[in-house]
Parts: sequence; C-alpha cells; structure tokens
Amino acid sequence: MTEERTIVPLLEPREGIPPVIADAEGLAETVAAFAAGSGPVAVDAERASGYRYGNRAYLVQLRRAGAGTALIDPIACPDLSALNEAVADAEIVLHAASQDLPCLAEVGFRPHDMFDTELAGRLLGYERVGLGTMVETVLGLRLEKGHSAADWSTRPLPEDWLRYAALDVEVLVELRDVLQEELTESGKLGWAGEEFSAVLNMPSPAPRSDPWRRTSGIHKVRNVRALAIVRELWTMRDRIARESDLAPGRVLPDAAIVAAALDVPRTKKALTEISAFTGRSARRYMGDWLAAVTRARSLPDGQLPQPSTPGDGPPPANRWADRDPAAAKRLQAAKSVVAALADEHRMPTENLLQPDAIRRLTWEPPEEITEESVADRLRKLGAREWQLSLTVHPIVKALSRLQLKGDI
Repeated sequence: MTEERTIVPLLEPREGIPPVIADAEGLAETVAAFAAGSGPVAVDAERASGYRYGNRAYLVQLRRAGAGTALIDPIACPDLSALNEAVADAEIVLHAASQDLPCLAEVGFRPHDMFDTELAGRLLGYERVGLGTMVETVLGLRLEKGHSAADWSTRPLPEDWLRYAALDVEVLVELRDVLQEELTESGKLGWAGEEFSAVLNMPSPAPRSDPWRRTSGIHKVRNVRALAIVRELWTMRDRIARESDLAPGRVLPDAAIVAAALDVPRTKKALTEISAFTGRSARRYMGDWLAAVTRARSLPDGQLPQPSTPGDGPPPANRWADRDPAAAKRLQAAKSVVAALADEHRMPTENLLQPDAIRRLTWEPPEEITEESVADRLRKLGAREWQLSLTVHPIVKALSRLQLKGDI
C-alpha cells in the first residue's frame, strides 16, 4: 500500500514579508544585496490584467541566496536596469517566462540566462504545470494562490497580497533544482536549454493588422456594414481605454460591440436599450459610441472592411480534405508520427513540435521530401535542433510511404 504524502502549507515567507521598495535609496540597497548574493535568482511579476490597459508590471518579486526576498514597485521605480546588471551573470528562474519577460523588459530587466520551471515541467511530462501544483507535486508544499487575478495596480497593496507575492518566489529555486535533476536523469536537460534560449530570444510579435477582428462574438456579424460598426466601436473603445488606463473590457464589453453591430442603433435612446450598454463606463461615453456607429453607417462601400483577411498560413485543417486531399493525408501522417513520439518521450505534442510548423510543412512540402529538406523547412519555422533530431526521420519516412502508395 502506497503511503500518502504529507503536504505542508507554505504560509509565511522565511524572513517575513519584506517592505515594498518604492524609492531610489531602497532600490540601490537591493541592487547591492543581490549583487552580493549567490546562485540563481528567482523572479516573478504581477500585472493588472483585466483592470488596466496593457500588461505592465505592478510588482516585481526577486529572491536570491544571501540577499533574501525583495518586492519592488516598478511604478515608483520604473528603471531596474541597475538590478539587471547586478545579476547579469546569474541564472534567472521564472515560471511561465513568456508571460513575464515582456513586462520585465519594459522596466529594463532582461535575463541573459534563464530556467523556466513551467516549461521544464512540460518537457518532463507533468500533467499540470501551474506553479502551485508544481510546488505541491515536486516539493510537497502548498502555496496559496488566491490573489493571482487581483488588481495589482492597487496602492497600497494589502498585506495578504504581499505575502502571496513573496511566497511565489520563496521556493522557486528549490523547485528549479529538483527539476534540473529530473531533466538530467531523463536526458532532457539539453532539450530544456534549447527551449529556454528560444523563449529568451523570441522576437516581439508584430502588431496585428486588424486587432478588432478578435472581438469575442464577432462570428455572429454577417455583413460588412456591421463589421464596420465593430471596427469603429473597437477603435473608439481602444482609444478611451488607453487614455483612461483601463482594460478595454471595463470600458465597454465585447458583447456591447457585437450587439450594436447587429442592432445598428441610430439614437442614444436606442443604444441605452441594448443591455450591454448599461454599465457606468458605457453610459459615460454614449456620445462616442453613437458617433462611431454613425460613422460606420455612413462609410462609402469602398471603405468597408473585407469579410475576412487572408492569412499567411494554411487554411483551417478541417477544410483540407476538400481543398487538397493529398495535403490532408500528409497532415494526418505527420501528426500521428509526432503524437506517438510525444507519448514515447512523455511530453505534450505541442512541445515536441509546434502544430503550426506541422501544418505549414504538410500544406506546402519541399519539392523533394528528404531529411535535409524537411529539416531545413522546420528549422525556418522555428523548430529547435533537439526537435529535429527526434522528428525529421520518422516524418520523412511517413511522407515517403504516402508517396510510394501514390496517395500524395
């Protein structure tokens, strides 16, 4: 009979809750302390997603042996480049680094070397890789995770929020140490290193050409005049949200934009009769919303948006069988190969090879399918060398088998 593991609640930081650093003197002392510390540096950032415009950091937490834990207010101390320089030679430990790196870069903190405990967990085959679950599964400690969705732009920050924030980096280095051992034992440490480097060097995504098309519920809008209303309302909302430093959804919900596009209100009274326009922020800018709808209604046909924008990639996979049956067979063959390999190596399929890379490869394969040509195509699509070493040969074998059968 397996003995049940005892989980120990992690309730208080070891040295207590540190004061929030919010001035130049305190920041300088922190820089000196972390420069004198040793070993990896655990880092986390708290944002105000859903409350404020954008994804800036409103609290940065760090912990290092010999320096303890620091909580920094990046609004009061918006330049952390000196801290970044002080720990430039250290490995920075983050959980789900791709979420925090952009907001850390905004305040001048850009790691040169990194360990991502979430990504390590994925490569090791952990089914659930949230920080709380990983800490509990790997270390036998239970973190309280009640404030992850809080409005971290609040000032002053409540004590229980600060306790939560300090605990988020309390055992991150210990978690990293165990995961590194597991990566080494499983032969995946080199793979993880390539993945960490790829995340660190990932370029910022290009701005979307038509971000308004991501409005939730836009699929209900069936004609281009109504799409113009969505576009004009979305653009007006975005301007107001940016100027007010509010999350766009708190200014006007997507449901209101779609409802107005479907109803085409012509007066303020008609707007107020749409239930989604009854919120305080929605009512405050009623004149702006009506102006946006009126502008969309009066646009000449040549300025109306297209029903959809052509993508730079393959069509949705569910249309392949009709549009290109041979490509559909190639996709199924390659996906089956990658799924089997992912299962063999105990990791999610998308971490073994990105689904988009598989789709692009099989929609427009090289003229001659060889290991060299397939590896070159996948490399250009962002695949790492460890991924190529595992997937290229079996993918080429599967696609070549289809060619021999005359299926492609």
